[in-house]
Amino acid sequence: MKVILKHLYNLQNIDGFLNEVKAHSINFTVYGISQNPDTNDYILVWQDKYGEYCKKCNNVYTNVDDQWCKQCQINYLKNNFINWSSENDVIDNFIQQRQLEANGRLDVISEWIPYNQFLNIKEIGKGGFATIYSATWKGGPLNYCVDKSKYTRILDKMVALKCLHNSQNITNEFLNEIKEYSIDNHGNNIVKIYGLSQNPDTKEFIIILDYAEGGNLNNWLNKNYKYFSWLAKINTLLNISNGLKEIHQKQRVHRDLHTGNILLFVNNINIFDDNIISISDMGLCGEVDNIDKSNIYGVMPYVAPEVLRRKPYTQAADIYSFGMIMYFVATGKQPFTKCAHDKLLALDICNEIRPEINEQEVPKCYIDLMKRCWDSNPENRPNSLTLYESILQFRKSYRGKIIDTGTYDNETDAGNIKEQLIQPSDKIEKYDSNEIDDQFKKAEEYRIEYLSFEEDNQSDTHPQAIFIARLLNSFTDELPEFDDDKSEALDCKI
Repeated sequence: MKVILKHLYNLQNIDGFLNEVKAHSINFTVYGISQNPDTNDYILVWQDKYGEYCKKCNNVYTNVDDQWCKQCQINYLKNNFINWSSENDVIDNFIQQRQLEANGRLDVISEWIPYNQFLNIKEIGKGGFATIYSATWKGGPLNYCVDKSKYTRILDKMVALKCLHNSQNITNEFLNEIKEYSIDNHGNNIVKIYGLSQNPDTKEFIIILDYAEGGNLNNWLNKNYKYFSWLAKINTLLNISNGLKEIHQKQRVHRDLHTGNILLFVNNINIFDDNIISISDMGLCGEVDNIDKSNIYGVMPYVAPEVLRRKPYTQAADIYSFGMIMYFVATGKQPFTKCAHDKLLALDICNEIRPEINEQEVPKCYIDLMKRCWDSNPENRPNSLTLYESILQFRKSYRGKIIDTGTYDNETDAGNIKEQLIQPSDKIEKYDSNEIDDQFKKAEEYRIEYLSFEEDNQSDTHPQAIFIARLLNSFTDELPEFDDDKSEALDCKI
């Protein structure tokens, strides 16, 4: 039988030893006592579960496998509060509260990061409400080291800096948005938020994010679409749907899902890995100093018709956006790229006008799922779990040269929902596996045959087709409000 021997030095006095035995027996099963004949030190003999207890406080680890003790780590973070400050009480209180909510080793510890910690700052993108930079974070994020039972830092970490335009007067409400969408202990298909910083010259606040080497899906696909096989398309959507499923299981809504917010952590998307693509910018679309719930923000072709008609954003609206991502992945073209994104397009979307699709180019099972996602009635759309399982079915059925990692193909991964907060919205539309396989093979043959005829997918983009998030109210104010009980076409004077 394996036991633990704990030598109690300098306790030759029997009373002192018995007091020590009594103290330790609260958390450990003590089998007996012994004594070293050479030193006369007493020895405690106890069950071999010493690894279950924190070496600092003797309480059971919050997570035994990770040897992570919540109380000790929270105390460590709390004691470090005096060593940093943003010089803004609202920010300090926000970050302190986020740190005190840590629940496990894998939770990202949000921090205030001084701007002078960043080197090699380079602009890599610009949107309607923020400019994105890449940078090297000298100190790097906190990472819990199991071997040392403490937090250490990942030095010289590449990160992305999202500099928020006109954010000098950052509000509590906006910080609550960041808190709401900083998912604890999330998987690899959602971009990590490391904390906040501030540009000392402009005083604009900055969100520190995980850096995506491959950039966003929109830019990558514009350069590499001819190499984008149907196997890679399926795997791309499986990554995205897995991230969306996690967001929805935690009762959250993204609200700005489009190809610019899908990030690649590798340059070669044809690597069949389940952790190469992540969703970013959850709930962070809009003006920092004006969180007005009546405002409609987004990329118009990706915004659900009921949202354009002022219905609150829901998970079903995210599914509509995913349907438009499916269109982009299938065709390499943005939806509604040949027309202005104005009042007329908003009206067309509400009147059930959708992008055209070449049925030779795309498998029928894929088209059917995509059309369910962009159905005008939110209740007819699949939920994120059904969506994920449908795409998983495509991957299992398509017997091409796919490299299965096993992450998704374990039957229990898709079906074991006992800890999840959503259930499939309905039965997945079943196709025979051979039929699915045949459809994707024919689509791949078509893709290869017409590779030499590939045109520049964005060459005919209308000058007023805007694919960055912006305020849309000026285009939607004249649309009638959405009525759940009515689905008739709109007849508006615009």
